[in-house]
Amino acid sequence: MADDVFDRLTACAVDVLQVKQESVTPDASLADDLGASSLIQVELVMAIEEAFGISVPDDAVEDIRTMDDLHRLILSLVS
Repeated sequence: MADDVFDRLTACAVDVLQVKQESVTPDASLADDLGASSLIQVELVMAIEEAFGISVPDDAVEDIRTMDDLHRLILSLVS
């Protein structure tokens, strides 16, 4: 399940951030490596909510720095 979730997160990141799939790795920084401003990160969370049919609490997003952080958060919300 975790791999499937990361694959779906990657698809969202590629679509919203307009980055290459190869650059979306677990240790990729949303801001530094993927170029996501805070506004773009909000768009990414909205795309993830739609893709997974979940609601991500605003306070849960504050500590998200990397794709792995995001992955662990989404796993906790879908399990």
